[in-house]
Amino acid sequence: MQLRLRIILLLTVMRLSAEELKEKLKASVGGNITLPDPVMELGFLNYGTKTVAMVNNGKIDIYMDIYRNRIHWNKNSGLFTITRLQRNDSGIYAVDSKTGRIFLSAYKLTVYDPVPGPAVSTVSVSYDSCSLLCSVDQEATLCWYRDQEEVLNRSSHAVSLPLTVLRKDFNSSYKCVASNPAENKTAQVHMETSCSDTSKHQDQDMDQRLRIGLYVIGSIPVVTVLLSVFVMKRCVDQQTTTTSQTQGCLDPDADVTYTDIHGWEERRSQAGSFPDPPAEHSNLRTVYDKLEVHRMIPEEPAVTA
Repeated sequence: MQLRLRIILLLTVMRLSAEELKEKLKASVGGNITLPDPVMELGFLNYGTKTVAMVNNGKIDIYMDIYRNRIHWNKNSGLFTITRLQRNDSGIYAVDSKTGRIFLSAYKLTVYDPVPGPAVSTVSVSYDSCSLLCSVDQEATLCWYRDQEEVLNRSSHAVSLPLTVLRKDFNSSYKCVASNPAENKTAQVHMETSCSDTSKHQDQDMDQRLRIGLYVIGSIPVVTVLLSVFVMKRCVDQQTTTTSQTQGCLDPDADVTYTDIHGWEERRSQAGSFPDPPAEHSNLRTVYDKLEVHRMIPEEPAVTA
């Protein structure tokens, strides 16, 4: 049995070396790939000159440890599937069917790094256009599409790709696609969100700043008038206060107590009977009197006949 298997493997290798590649397969790291030709009863899956697995009597035997638990054979369809792909899984695989439909099919598998997901950002918005930028974390083929078909811009091995959309074209749909030979990922662009609303907000901000500026400019005369009125009122109040204080000093009727003034002789004659001034008048400092001539000339004694 072992000798038979070795002969079969040798014949497989010889046939594989002469067999042209049937198909090129592409996949991404972490993904799966299913080889398109089936082995229903007896056959082999080979990687280069090495036998990876053999199918016999409805069972699969895996000979290479690196593929253990990663290669699956579907008994119903007869197809091989390689899961959890790695970069070093790239190479030439051959499906060799020995019974039923006998064939030898070779495939070249290339495993690529996963394509990064693109992100679209708004660079600038003007009245008549909007500038967008599609970017990825690592190099990929980037392409802009309009209305699902028209290619607007393309760049291979790039990390960013710009696009300027005129306002008249805002109603079209746009998308940025990042791709490699194995897969592609898409970022849809909503123009109303990315550009129209931004422009609207910018216009609103401009209007708000303009209104604030007009309010400030318009309030300057009002503030100036109010300040002038305040200063004038202060000056008038101070002048009124000063005038009141001056009039208070010159007004003879302000806080003045009047009393009779007696002549010297009268005062001498009445000295003994003058009472002490009242306590409330003890702090008098200024004395006012009305001068009368008859009070200043001593009266002559009456002549008796």
